[in-house]
Amino acid sequence: MTLHLDSDLLRTFVAVAEASNFTKAAEQVCRTQSAVSMQIKRLEEMVGEPLFDRGSRGVSLTRKGLDLIQNARRIVSLLDETAASMRAEPLDGPVRIGIPEEYSYSVLSRALGAFAKMHPKVEITVKYAHSASQMAALEAGELDLAVVFEWQDFSDGEILMRDPTVWVTSNLHLQHEERPLPVALYNRDGWCRDFALKSLEDRGHDYRVAYTSDTTGGLKLAVASGLAIAPVSRSNIPLDCRELTVAEGFGDIDASNVVLHRAPGATSEAINGMAEAIRDAFYSRLTVTVPPGT
Repeated sequence: MTLHLDSDLLRTFVAVAEASNFTKAAEQVCRTQSAVSMQIKRLEEMVGEPLFDRGSRGVSLTRKGLDLIQNARRIVSLLDETAASMRAEPLDGPVRIGIPEEYSYSVLSRALGAFAKMHPKVEITVKYAHSASQMAALEAGELDLAVVFEWQDFSDGEILMRDPTVWVTSNLHLQHEERPLPVALYNRDGWCRDFALKSLEDRGHDYRVAYTSDTTGGLKLAVASGLAIAPVSRSNIPLDCRELTVAEGFGDIDASNVVLHRAPGATSEAINGMAEAIRDAFYSRLTVTVPPGT
């Protein structure tokens, strides 16, 4: 039997899942709470199983709900993109973006995909580099927009998300059990000395530098291949790897914010549109990142 899922029901389902609350979701979709409850009941009848576990503190997704949520978000996002493309006038002109390598696939690909469909004539240039280099390029007039990490001296830029750096180990190789600890680091001082190594020293860990890299991809490779533990932003932990917790003698290395900066005078409609696309791409992937065992 073919199952025909109503997009309006899926939009309400996504709203409830993200709010974990029927009342808040009702406000988001501009319906009454009873109407939202009826829509969810109807969707559950269509799929044949409960999508939410109801509790006194709100609702949470069941296994069936977890199976559905990713595709539901994709469908709702595609509908929104299509509606926006029907309304928007195509833009043109150059846009120069700087963004950390960590978000090249998970965020920038989503932003560029949505933006390029609506504005195919815009010429986009992307620079991947560490935050200090991005800010220098922004100040030199070489970039229009820069997404950077800020872990101290917080600016008045637009905060897109909080993404602290944590120590990460492989579930397959268990490098964190070795003594001294093999660690992978960026091959530049500054942050590595003042934050990453200091976090180990403050907790009394004996360590050795086993691997260095220019990029986060290199650090993730070191962890996944069993060479070392490494400092990685919480949202970018590789497959088959995990965060080392406070209970294990580790914990957050820093309290990084991911911040969007704009060059003075970078006010074209193309730049404004790209900033909005980046903002939407970050917000659409936000999750609660609570470390385990704390």
